[in-house]
Amino acid sequence: MSTSHERLALMNRRLPGDLAMWFFILAELTVFAILILAFAVTQLLNAETFRESRAVLDSSIGLVLTLSLLTSGLLAALAVEQVRLDRPRRAAGLLLAALVTSCVYVVLKLNEYSHLSGLGLGLEYSTFFTLYWILTGFHFLHVLLGMVILGWMAERCRRQAYTARDCAGLESGVLYWHMVDVVWVVLFPLVYVIN
Repeated sequence: MSTSHERLALMNRRLPGDLAMWFFILAELTVFAILILAFAVTQLLNAETFRESRAVLDSSIGLVLTLSLLTSGLLAALAVEQVRLDRPRRAAGLLLAALVTSCVYVVLKLNEYSHLSGLGLGLEYSTFFTLYWILTGFHFLHVLLGMVILGWMAERCRRQAYTARDCAGLESGVLYWHMVDVVWVVLFPLVYVIN
């Protein structure tokens, strides 16, 4: 039998963030799903080309990229918890740490792009690299936008603009960042590992 406290908690449950952000995330995930499906199907049709091209990539860099984004996502989630506990200044520090951690991704990815370009493995080199550049480049743009959002939310936390009762904007920004994480968790094995 449920108590009145449990019923009140159920009535107060809500979807974190803003509904508009959920629709935006769904639209972005749909685009990524189409690109990922195109990559997977093309790989089935050109298995040897993909195997040879993938050998040029360094999967250990892909793993570090993954760890940097996941760590950043964890720090952003912890920031939301701090705001819910009415500790926005601690949240600001966690968001800045998330931003710094995501810089690891950006630096490594730019180095990888530079290395591949130096080898002449550009957008038109092969089907694999066409799809590699489109998929990872599209994701990279999302990372850059997410970093701007993290910085903006950190500043708002520093100014104590979010409270435990009013943190939907913060939740929305962190949801976007988690979308970036989730997409990369799918891209890493697809692009770097699975033959």
